[in-house]
Amino acid sequence: MSGQKRIALLLCDTPIPDVVSTDGDYTAIFSTLLRNALPKGADVDFTVDPYDVRNKLEYPASIDDYDALMLTGSAASAYENLEWINRLVEYVREVALTKPQVKIFGICFGHQIVARALGGECVPNGRNWEVGVTEVSLTPLGQQLLGVPAINIQQMHRDHVPATPPSFHLLGSTSIAPNQGMVRFRDAASEGPESSASSSTSAKRAQDVHIFTVQGHPEFTTRIVDKIVRARESTGVLTAQIAEDARRRANWRNDGVDVVGKFLWEALGVIA
Repeated sequence: MSGQKRIALLLCDTPIPDVVSTDGDYTAIFSTLLRNALPKGADVDFTVDPYDVRNKLEYPASIDDYDALMLTGSAASAYENLEWINRLVEYVREVALTKPQVKIFGICFGHQIVARALGGECVPNGRNWEVGVTEVSLTPLGQQLLGVPAINIQQMHRDHVPATPPSFHLLGSTSIAPNQGMVRFRDAASEGPESSASSSTSAKRAQDVHIFTVQGHPEFTTRIVDKIVRARESTGVLTAQIAEDARRRANWRNDGVDVVGKFLWEALGVIA
């Protein structure tokens, strides 16, 4: 399928300087993810327009100009009572409820913000960090939509979404974080508040998805995660044990591009 796709990228943080020096800011990092996830020969142009929602409270003048809204990760906690976070939650809720034609993609912190905006919550997960490439067990719906039995994805979080908000369907889990990803379909308004992956989802496809979120980081590469782990270990945010365990798994298969990135294009109708 050919065409032009425009994505509004809501910047919820800035990468650490060591990452910026090699991989660029989040606009560059997410653009690389999307570019690498496109199949060879795909006749599509795309633009990623950044909006600094954290430091400048920037938002699109008209969300109708975009095919999708994407929220990045952040070192902040989605449950904090801060002006920029509260405004972001309200904005996502408004877009989700009034602009069904605009896809919403939430990554890590973005996943948590979407949950808050639409009836769920984000909470601390004790001292339980998930860092580095991690295997996520997929639900039957997750397997159906993503086309694989399980995925490996880079992680960098301690806060999590403990349950699936109303009208959302769970995609996958780990032993540490039960909600590793979720979707809300375009016909969610007609679903009951406790709807789950049932016969009503048996024929659903990626293009039927209105909102897609993941707790992990499909945009993170081995190099990016290594730099973040080293920085957080040096300041004591991550223990030496957690850092070493993440390095042990550094060479595991990473499905961020080939599975999750591909699904983003499927949801946008670029890939059949």
